[in-house]
Amino acid sequence: MRKNIKFLKRLEKIKTFYLRKKRMPSLAELASLLNLRSKSTAFYFCNLLIKEGFLKKDEQGRLIPGERLKPIKILGTIQAGFPNTTEQEVLETISLDEFLVKNPQSTFMVRVSGDSMVGAGIMPGDYVLVDRSLIPKNGQIVVAQIDGEWTMKYFFREEEKVFLRSANKKYPPISPKNELVIGGVVIGVIRKY
Repeated sequence: MRKNIKFLKRLEKIKTFYLRKKRMPSLAELASLLNLRSKSTAFYFCNLLIKEGFLKKDEQGRLIPGERLKPIKILGTIQAGFPNTTEQEVLETISLDEFLVKNPQSTFMVRVSGDSMVGAGIMPGDYVLVDRSLIPKNGQIVVAQIDGEWTMKYFFREEEKVFLRSANKKYPPISPKNELVIGGVVIGVIRKY
């Protein structure tokens, strides 16, 4: 999990650079931005991002956003009740990163396993976005390390006692015996059908 968080942090720095400057960094800028030792290390990481679809190169060999970084068009609204007639027109575009992530430097994503949060609509195989800069409030879903084990549960504090509760009745609430480390607050769920 630590390796994935490091990769996501680096990716977020690149996305932030792109959103601010409206261009991708050069290899020298990439090395500096990611605190890499050399341009050759930046080149290696850049090729990894190209392979994964986050970046690609244009005809001149410059880095440009890959399919996984491009914004998505919003065509309008759709009624979830009775059908209505709607003309398809592009109202605006939105980057899912901008829509879902308010604090790119402190946000990471983890894949869900287990069924303890199905009552909250979080299923095995989903991905959750987690913001580690937020202080959890009662009833928010958190990613936490409790006595050395990582889990995702609802957070509750009553007076001096903290406990975590699942969204599945077959699991009882848990309280730390020794240590509780909050990894962050869940801010979004992503599921691919």
